[in-house]
Order: sequence, then C-alpha cells, then structure tokens
Amino acid sequence: MDAELDLAAFAGLGAVVGVSQHGKRSMAATGVAVDAPFRIASLSKTFTAAATVRALQDKGFALQAPVADILPELDTALTVEQVLAQSTGLKQTVAAATVAALGEGDEVFLEAAKLVIAGGQEYPPGDRWSYYNGNYFLAGALLTRLTGETFEEGLAKLTSAAGLMATGFTAPESSAGAAYPRARRPSGGLWSTVPDLLSFCEFLLRDKGLLGEISTPRVWTPLAYGLAWAVGPAGMLYLNGRLPGYRAAMLLSPGDEWAAAMLVNDTDALPAIAEYLDGLQRPLTGVPMAGLIDRFAA
Repeated sequence: MDAELDLAAFAGLGAVVGVSQHGKRSMAATGVAVDAPFRIASLSKTFTAAATVRALQDKGFALQAPVADILPELDTALTVEQVLAQSTGLKQTVAAATVAALGEGDEVFLEAAKLVIAGGQEYPPGDRWSYYNGNYFLAGALLTRLTGETFEEGLAKLTSAAGLMATGFTAPESSAGAAYPRARRPSGGLWSTVPDLLSFCEFLLRDKGLLGEISTPRVWTPLAYGLAWAVGPAGMLYLNGRLPGYRAAMLLSPGDEWAAAMLVNDTDALPAIAEYLDGLQRPLTGVPMAGLIDRFAA
C-alpha cells in the first residue's frame, strides 16, 4: 500500500480508494479486496450521460435537440441537454415505488419517462439545477431509443469502449440488499469496482471531445453542473452516490490528468470520504474540495 493511501481512518469498514495521474495508478483497500464490487449508486449517472452523448453524436443530434425529436411520444419542450444537466425544472413527483411497479420489461424506460414528464414543471427549463433521479429515468429512455437496443446494451457499448471488466447491473452472489428496479437503473443501478472507475475516468480524460461536453457547466444555480458531474473551482469534477450500506465518490481534475475514486460500505461515510479525497488532491491543485464534495449529498 502506498503511504499516501493509508486507510487507517476507515478501519473496521470495507473501503477501497484509487488514484490515477497520467495513467499511473495507486490503490489501497481495507476490509475488502481492491477489486471488490460495490453498488456505485448515483455515480451510474455519469455512465448514462456519457453513453447518451456518444449516442447523440452517432445519430447526428446536438445536445440542444428537443427530447420530443427523439421520443415523439412525450409532450415536452425540454432538451436533452437540460435532462442530462438536471436543469429541466420538473416536479419531483415520481417515487421509487411507482417506478418499481412498472416491472422489468424493455418498455419500462419509456413508461417511466412518461410519468416524469406528466409531473409537470416546478421551475422554468434551464433556470436552475435540481437533483432529481427522474431526469435520468428520462435519459434512460433517450439512450434506449437512440441506440435501438435495450438500455443495458446501449450502456454496455460505453463500458466496453472504456475497457471495463466488472461494471454492470448483475449483483455479485455475495451481495445483500433489495434488487434495483430496472427503470431506475439509469440513475443509480450499476455495480462497479475502483479499478473500473479509474478506467472510466482515464477513458474520459483521453476522449477530449466527450470530456469537454460533460465538463462544461450547463447551469450555475445553486451550483455549477455539467452533464452528470458537478463542476468545482479550476474545472474540478466531483460527485457522490449512496444506497443503503454503500457510499461512492469520484473526483476528477482534467487539467492535471488526475482522477480518484473511493467506495465504502457505509452509507454515512461521506464526510470522511470528502476529507480523504480532498487531502489527496489538495497538494496538486491547491483547491479546497472537501466541503463541496460533502455538500453534494446525492
């Protein structure tokens, strides 16, 4: 274990951390193996967003394309950009139980999108950022239609291109907890590992066009947000996710070709994760990030 990746503060938990700079990695673990699978919760949104951007490009659509140009079944003036940037202003009316009741068929992504749109507006589109998983239920329907495949197949094209080996929706045999409803997968359904998350970050750092799209702030109130990533000082990208028994976080400094990922089997571990990741990146960037990471409590 590298000295700078001492995980003594997480003793008694299962925790894994990894850092990549210019493709050179350091990793450490306590309580579990470094390649242990974890639910990554809302970190899944970064995969959905990246896959959707690539699918738009493949089909010749701009990010500013109206959702209805792709999904004419939906009566909405929202754009794909607003969906991925969570600036739709949609009312948060669709509960997790409602989505779970849709079942497990291929049609659930479009059905969930219809429910989200039917909820109506709370704010004008593009006016402000507001965290709502419903935006990514809608993104799942967009990706499905753009690729002409199932959502899972569409996402697998991205994970394959990034060289990921252990990221997907199938729970490990040793896992505990309730199954994740299929229609919610675009917002938080993936399992992954720290090595795979570093591979994903390295993939983004190599693909400057894709990185430029996701890292450009699309909304600034109450925080700067790109496409599935919050944008901090000096262009730092950050986010976290949680599900019962899991907390996940990623931090990316594009200008330094630097990325970090951390997975912990404790829902309440975010403050400690935020301090830890901040300590890793502060000598490199000089930018305080702990408070931003902690306050972005997905």
